[in-house]
Amino acid sequence: MTHGMRAHTHPPHLDGDRDWRDVASRYALLPLRLFLGITFIYAGLDKLTDSAFMKESGAGSIGDMMRGVRDSSAIPAMVDMALEDPVAFGYAIAFGELAVGIGTLLGLLTRLAALGGALISLSLWLTVSWSADPYYYGNDLPYLMSWIPLVLGGAPVLSMDAALRARRRHRTGDYS
Repeated sequence: MTHGMRAHTHPPHLDGDRDWRDVASRYALLPLRLFLGITFIYAGLDKLTDSAFMKESGAGSIGDMMRGVRDSSAIPAMVDMALEDPVAFGYAIAFGELAVGIGTLLGLLTRLAALGGALISLSLWLTVSWSADPYYYGNDLPYLMSWIPLVLGGAPVLSMDAALRARRRHRTGDYS
């Protein structure tokens, strides 16, 4: 190396001691959080406002959908449990999607919300979209995989979790 030449090739720092890659890494989960949060809120509201969906039987009902996938699901016993009271199951899924979506979007108890989203996606993959052939035509498996980074990483920025963490640090004097 010639004297005076810089050995690194990345651009100068944008945020104090951090370069653009650090900033990008810090905000990397934000687009995923926004997408999953909005999508799950929409899915929950769509179910709650669809008069045909929240019925035991009939075109577009949760009951008929569950009966239709029962024999092709990975775990028929899981569908049988839902069929004991399909309307209650429909409400449970809808309110679960709302809770997961709101928690994810606000970044409040994000890891718990993401775990809930992963469990909803897993249950739908094992029941409703299990018979998709080829497997990648089913949309619940990609949703399941999308939740995993949020389960692991949480919401480190622009979140209620981050604000609460900062508040705790401020109260205890721990600024590390």
